[in-house]
Amino acid sequence: MNDSPGDYGYPRQLLPRERELIEWILPEGAPGYRAYRELIAGMVVLGEGRRGEGEIILGPRGMEPDFSSPLAPLLAYGSIEYSEGTASISLREILDGQISVEIVGPRSEGPPPTLGEVRSWTCSPWKPGSPCPQCGRGVREVPMHSTGGRAGHLALAICPFDRRLWLYDASTEINRLIPVTNFYNEIMLHKNIRDPRVALDSRRLFEDLASYSDSDLTYAFVTYNKLRAKVRVEGTIEPDRSEKRRAGAGFLKRFMKT
Repeated sequence: MNDSPGDYGYPRQLLPRERELIEWILPEGAPGYRAYRELIAGMVVLGEGRRGEGEIILGPRGMEPDFSSPLAPLLAYGSIEYSEGTASISLREILDGQISVEIVGPRSEGPPPTLGEVRSWTCSPWKPGSPCPQCGRGVREVPMHSTGGRAGHLALAICPFDRRLWLYDASTEINRLIPVTNFYNEIMLHKNIRDPRVALDSRRLFEDLASYSDSDLTYAFVTYNKLRAKVRVEGTIEPDRSEKRRAGAGFLKRFMKT
């Protein structure tokens, strides 16, 4: 029988299954995720989050959960499928010394079990050149780089089958999920598309993906990133022109064969 978080008072230590799930979506091999694992190692569960059952707030012992700040951006996400439903694990960036973790199982009594998994996936260990972690099929990759003194390499990954996109940051090896609607809005502004049947239907991003160049997608990410920063770099972000044609052609071949 799994322990339920409700059986414990606060503050408390993470339950073994909670820690296991958190470490699963924070792979130790990536420096950005490893830094979060080290932070969490010195934290306790301060209490339940504002979103209710399933969300816990981690922080140093002696603090109280802070509900005055807005929700921090999502850092890592994972999904586990069972015959009776799906469990999800979401971990947000640290804000004011605290980290929000939401673990929602197929049932409401505590963290999802270890037995009975049908399959699981997380974007966290993804690397450029790899298939989509959710469906296992090819993704459209847009390699980019920053022009500043500390030039960083980035890759925008878009899966047209699962309708999901994320950004890989080579400096931290973190993959950040990007909301489809906000990103699509930036493409529509860039392409000056005003027809509401197209501009308001974010699903068209995936249906029309082959029609967008690497430059189009890079521009959309840059403008999106100015409003809702996913990554901070020096200088500007540009597409890797040397890889542009090869990456696009490879995607189209994979897409047509599927």
